[in-house]
Amino acid sequence: MTEQVTDSSFKDVVLESNVPVLVDFWAPWCGPCRMVAPVVEEIASQYEGQIKVVKLNTDENPNIASQYGIRSIPTLMIFKGGQRVDMVVGAVPKATLANTLEKYL
Repeated sequence: MTEQVTDSSFKDVVLESNVPVLVDFWAPWCGPCRMVAPVVEEIASQYEGQIKVVKLNTDENPNIASQYGIRSIPTLMIFKGGQRVDMVVGAVPKATLANTLEKYL
């Protein structure tokens, strides 16, 4: 199950997490975001306990989106130890996302 994060909860939930975090930057009007959403949910189930998976609505939380230079969505960012370590832009297959994540587990 993915958790929603906001500009105000991002630091606590993502940057201070003791496990790697996958952040799905999305917006309700974005078609590719809807396509990648089930993949993100599957990843959340598959890696439960190993990573945290959260979603950030860029329309409602513009500060974090601009802080990390989000120009196109969906953007999936991986954070570890409070640092952005990797990112995947666009609706990608589950295998691509899983392979990227595996490097940080």
